[in-house]
Amino acid sequence: MPRAGLSADRLAEAAVAMADETGFENVTLSALARHFGVKDASLYSHVKGLRDLRTRMALLAGAELIERIAAGVAGRSGRDALAAYADAYRAYALQHPGRYAATQIRIDQDVATSPVMARTVEVTYGLLRTYGLEEPDLTDAVRLLRSAFHGFCSLEAGGGFGAPRDVRASWERIVDALHVALENWPTRPRA
Repeated sequence: MPRAGLSADRLAEAAVAMADETGFENVTLSALARHFGVKDASLYSHVKGLRDLRTRMALLAGAELIERIAAGVAGRSGRDALAAYADAYRAYALQHPGRYAATQIRIDQDVATSPVMARTVEVTYGLLRTYGLEEPDLTDAVRLLRSAFHGFCSLEAGGGFGAPRDVRASWERIVDALHVALENWPTRPRA
């Protein structure tokens, strides 16, 4: 019988908070059970295991992230929308390192069709369509943005930028460069 007060959603919320405090990799079922003062086995009434918990964490954090991004890009277009998207992404990654790490895990294909993932595609593709991109270029552009944003945020969070130049100034130049790249996306003949 499930323990009163515990649910899959409550466990995921506690897990993302724990991830922000101690690191995503330190969130275990045992640590979560200790947090709630229950035995590990009692969590299995709510989640199938660590992979299920981490998937729930990814979806919760992904929903938070994309809603921040959506709020930032609303009513904007072009470089302004790209900058708002980028800034919301960076702020979330730096403010919530454990939650952000959860958004980077690979999730099962059946979960990839969730409402959170659909919202992410809607907002991100909406931004990129304003640059006139269509598939397969949309997918390539998403990968470009994700790689640039994730790489920068990971390096920044880890203290990887030692040069005296202001990090924010570099961020803004990268957004400018990405805007130019998106505006001048290379075209190739359709096969």
